[in-house]
Amino acid sequence: MGANLSCATLCDTNGEGPSSKPSLGDIPESCLALVLMHLDPPDICKLARLNRAFRGASSADFIWESKLPSNYKFICEKVLDEKSVVGLEKKDVYARMCRPYPFDGGAKEVWLDKNTGGLCFSISSKGLAITGIDDRRYWNQISTEESRFHTVAYLQQIWWFEIDGELEFEFPKGMYSLFFRLHLGRSSKRMGRRVCNSEHIHGWDIKPVRFQLTTSDGQRATSKCFLDNPGNWVYYHVGDFVVGRPCELMKIKFSMTQIDCTHTKGGLCVDAAFVYPSTIGTEICKLNKLAGQH
Repeated sequence: MGANLSCATLCDTNGEGPSSKPSLGDIPESCLALVLMHLDPPDICKLARLNRAFRGASSADFIWESKLPSNYKFICEKVLDEKSVVGLEKKDVYARMCRPYPFDGGAKEVWLDKNTGGLCFSISSKGLAITGIDDRRYWNQISTEESRFHTVAYLQQIWWFEIDGELEFEFPKGMYSLFFRLHLGRSSKRMGRRVCNSEHIHGWDIKPVRFQLTTSDGQRATSKCFLDNPGNWVYYHVGDFVVGRPCELMKIKFSMTQIDCTHTKGGLCVDAAFVYPSTIGTEICKLNKLAGQH
């Protein structure tokens, strides 16, 4: 069938010679590249498989430079080994930046969302200031495959619950959302199956946890909610912030507190804080609502 289709394309209706009908392969690569520039990266990659013309057009530097964040050179200097990207085509730079790259001693990661090119960050529990973290009566660091950092902070019991974090970076222009990824109970594997130990879970249904976000240019966001849904990882939305000056450093500070000392609380795993473009953040919030989470 494929051979017949190819023959019909190359011959006229009488089968006597080359057809005068234009095909996709006849479109100049420069024209194809102008069209591809308006598509999302996954669609560009799909069309690159069509034929040689699309494959060549999809490699144009100006296409992929338009998909890279405006501060990609800053990221290359601060996080990536700048020498490793010198001389690379922009599509290869994009591909490399879609991998998580650690910085600040490995406590933080930055990467591009491969579908949108949006800049994303994660700050591990070891990159957060957690009150009482060095006292084994309250907190423990436990290894787990359920964290991108392969370790989480586990709270057994405490009166004063407070976690602070900060991130300073040149953000591309746009709106961003910040989340804490938390889990009530301690999960483990038993006989090859995931189980959750809820022994220490208490105190989170008495008073809500307060989340707070501030930025160096004066933005502020606060929210409150009760922690629930034991046995599942939940992204708790702290707040949103807007970047209007993409070539300047912005520092964000964020916190999570429950400091009512009339009762203890415990049984909580703290994985990390995440910063996503608000388009991704909105999708996370929608998924939380569908799952009956916050």
